[in-house]
Amino acid sequence: MKFTSRHPTAAAALVAMLALAPLGAFAQTVKIGILGPFSGPFAHYGTLFKNGAEAYIASQGGKLAGKDVELIYRDTGGPNPGQTKNLAQELIVKDKVDYLGGFVFTPNAFAVAPLIQQSQTPTVIFNAATSAITEKSEFFIRTSYTLWQVSVPLAQWAAKQNLKRVVTAVTDYGPGIDAETAFKSEFTKQGGTVVESIRMPIATTDFSPFVQRVRASGAQAVYTFLPGGPPNLGFVKAYNENGLAKAGIQFLGTAETDEFDLQKFGDAALGLTTAFHYSAAHESPANKKFIEALKKRGPNAVANYASVGAWDGMHVIHRMIEATGGQKDGLKAIAAARALQWESPRGPVRIDPKTRHIVQNVYLRKVERAGGELVNKEVQNFGPQIDFGLDK
Repeated sequence: MKFTSRHPTAAAALVAMLALAPLGAFAQTVKIGILGPFSGPFAHYGTLFKNGAEAYIASQGGKLAGKDVELIYRDTGGPNPGQTKNLAQELIVKDKVDYLGGFVFTPNAFAVAPLIQQSQTPTVIFNAATSAITEKSEFFIRTSYTLWQVSVPLAQWAAKQNLKRVVTAVTDYGPGIDAETAFKSEFTKQGGTVVESIRMPIATTDFSPFVQRVRASGAQAVYTFLPGGPPNLGFVKAYNENGLAKAGIQFLGTAETDEFDLQKFGDAALGLTTAFHYSAAHESPANKKFIEALKKRGPNAVANYASVGAWDGMHVIHRMIEATGGQKDGLKAIAAARALQWESPRGPVRIDPKTRHIVQNVYLRKVERAGGELVNKEVQNFGPQIDFGLDK
């Protein structure tokens, strides 16, 4: 198993360079390019991707389907579609990767769609959560989740708890709009009312004005979506400091109590309710194996939705390599991936052959203390959920 990380250079036009590449060649080493932020405020995602991917390969004895593997990392820095497109082009043309993986941000995934469609490069989304991504190219597969997938069962649950009035407060970009639309659509269908829809700029650091609007609205709960990292901490801090918890305004979210930051919240996180597809506290042999494999990479490696997305993403790539015998054959690889089902650290999963998106259990979680640490305790299993955003 080989890992490389190089600084990006300008790539020539994709069509011309692909024409020069030898066709039908058997690669002795399978090359996988992983795009993610390895610097800047979202750099933890890159570390999570790296740990999850490398842990999976190590768990297979350092090879996938008997083939040597080279992981080539590229740093997108953050939401940067132009930079991401250039890096993906370099990986496809110069490095001649067989597969791509990673992607934290939806705009970055959208940017590479024409490249992977043209080059027929199977690309596994480890995180980006806007439903429409897999529609942009038949060579996209997703092992993460979508906001529709986790928000619809949460809205159904909220209605059953006799919550009638809710405010949505989301970050104003693709996944946030998906989250807002998904929750509002289902909650109103269940007889509830979204009294206000707040969209917060992605660069927001002071959430107090927004949570003050929530408190003034008369809502019984706030449903929120924020990108991982500092925004989660900032919003929860504002939620508590502005008295929403004391006023009985319930917090409803998705990944906001992510394990990467969970211990930083302290008691402010206790009782926060989220609906999500993975918790490090999930009890299963597969999750135990996953966590043990991560810890072998380093004692500070974190089991969370991004690292499990990379772990399962590598499982999908493993099976595609197996199906193609290590040959570069995008169509055959994708055909094999459409039929996959396996036991993930998150529970039983399968790839929807129509949408190429993962079907998985979604769990209602509440933050509790266990063994002196905060955990996302799974208190209810909503069962297998499709991507409702692609089933409208």
